[in-house]
Amino acid sequence: MELFNKILKIAVDGGASDIHIKIGTPVIFRINRELVAVDCPLPTADWMNRVVEGITPVHLKQKLEADREVDFSYFVQEVGRFRTNLFQQRGQWALAMRHVKSVVPSFEQLGLLEQIKSIAESPRGIVLVAGSTGSGKSTTLAAMIEHINSNFKKHIITLEDPIEFVFEDNQSVIEQREVGLDTVSFHHALKHVLRQDPDIIMLGEMRDATSFGAAMSAADTGHLVLSTLHTTTAAQSITRILDFFKADEREQVRRQLAGTLRGVVCQRMVPTIDGKMTPALEIMINSPLIKKMLEDNRLDKLTAAIETGSDDGMLTFNQCLFNLAKAKRITEKEALAKASNPAALEMNFKGIFLNEGGRIVG
Repeated sequence: MELFNKILKIAVDGGASDIHIKIGTPVIFRINRELVAVDCPLPTADWMNRVVEGITPVHLKQKLEADREVDFSYFVQEVGRFRTNLFQQRGQWALAMRHVKSVVPSFEQLGLLEQIKSIAESPRGIVLVAGSTGSGKSTTLAAMIEHINSNFKKHIITLEDPIEFVFEDNQSVIEQREVGLDTVSFHHALKHVLRQDPDIIMLGEMRDATSFGAAMSAADTGHLVLSTLHTTTAAQSITRILDFFKADEREQVRRQLAGTLRGVVCQRMVPTIDGKMTPALEIMINSPLIKKMLEDNRLDKLTAAIETGSDDGMLTFNQCLFNLAKAKRITEKEALAKASNPAALEMNFKGIFLNEGGRIVG
């Protein structure tokens, strides 16, 4: 385990976000989104077996034997915490580990917009942070929780698989429950969470109809529910939620969502000019117009409503990327690579802006 922990320390010291280890090949770090091979002994089967035995939590060993893959959090004193996926490939163990920073970054450090702070302060409803894998959803969600913790007296319960950021009580009281360790499943925890007197419930991820149904029930009774979703745009998040449910349930769910949704924040990470990363954000607020569109099933119009909803704090990816490029935070090339509509953004850079009807407005 000494070599394994040393590898993790070198990764953290070198600014790696992820570590990939498999038998017979070099250890790989992901640094600034690039994969880099590390000069160290190649992992052997015996060494990997000892690592697997040493890092797998006791309560997950039976599950690992049955499923051949598990997720858990691994902590090394004076090095840090790692979100870990242990799995098999070609019949051999492999590891994918993500370093989770021990201190929750602030909104300012993450480059999040002021609107996110307002969304986090919502008294009730459902707030979703969406994006693809590696887009920083968990970090943004943690920043929202820490903002509440620092400024409001709330009772916060988190349900995670595994726990990533560890929070210390400040103004709020926070209980963090890990699936497999503190509760047998998300479904089981959600069934009991409202009896635990929470003001705010944080779900690590919306996974299915059961979890989202429980979230809507909690929001209906005056709670704030924060969670993440694997989608690439704010508007697509609504479709993904409805896809959780059977066809004959979607009408009711959509109308209920119109009443409980507070907002959707979707993000994509973009390399900055100074070699770092910054999130490009798409923000959908459940304004009266958005609510009406949800009620009337006009989901195809949501993106246009976001584009014209700046007075309500809304923003499209194209608008955010345009602002970042104009502020010299990112290059126009990177902006176009991350844009939802590159052709429209390219026109924006040339000073041409179109309204919803396709007319030039500037």
